[in-house]
Amino acid sequence: MKPLNKEIFVCLDCEATGLDIENDAIIELAAVKFTIDENLNSFDTLIDPAQVIPDLTIKIHGITNAMVEGKPKIKEILPSFLKFIEGHILIGHGIKFDIDMIVKAAKRNQVQCNIERQQTIDTLRLARLYGQTAANSLEVLRSHFNITTDGAHRALNDVMVNIEVFKHLTKDFKTTAALLERLQKPIAMRAMPLGKYKGRLFKDIPTDYLAWAAHQNFDQDLLFSLRTELKKRKKAPGFNQASNPFSSL
Repeated sequence: MKPLNKEIFVCLDCEATGLDIENDAIIELAAVKFTIDENLNSFDTLIDPAQVIPDLTIKIHGITNAMVEGKPKIKEILPSFLKFIEGHILIGHGIKFDIDMIVKAAKRNQVQCNIERQQTIDTLRLARLYGQTAANSLEVLRSHFNITTDGAHRALNDVMVNIEVFKHLTKDFKTTAALLERLQKPIAMRAMPLGKYKGRLFKDIPTDYLAWAAHQNFDQDLLFSLRTELKKRKKAPGFNQASNPFSSL
């Protein structure tokens, strides 16, 4: 089994005009090839999205329409970017969004893309496994681990922070195989990460809401956590009576 500190990973991040996979476009791509001990080389470029960047989005990452004017189009960048990351395990925070954006861009521009076949590790899931922060955002994790940053919410900066977060979150794993094996299993979460009960412990959320949420299109960790809490309640004495307001009539 390959030691974790001998593996070459690629951490990636993309900034976009928004969060709509179908209609928004990538405006920045960044990736760093690294090992646990050192950063090897990097890829970073702004991209002309051929559409207007909304003001709300500009406030988040600071990339203006003027900054991307005249920059390469995505079809000019993707082949070299995909070549750069090829053959390595991909690291990202909420990496599904980045992968989906890249795949959609490749399809739009008829660029050969096999990124979906590459192994990925989501540091959001690793943060859930770690379980010692109030929230699992990259910024919360950066602060928790006292990681310094220049403060800009740009792709390359986020990648550099994410690499350091990844190192902290994988300290208990000796091999890449052990890490990947653990991530094949669902991770129990402490609190609801979204919706009307965001931030509430699962044990404090009404049963009817848990039952509804357990049948939504959520990720495996959230569904596992919801269904685990429901199973606990079903085993608890008096559950059927407590969950049925007409049981005493």
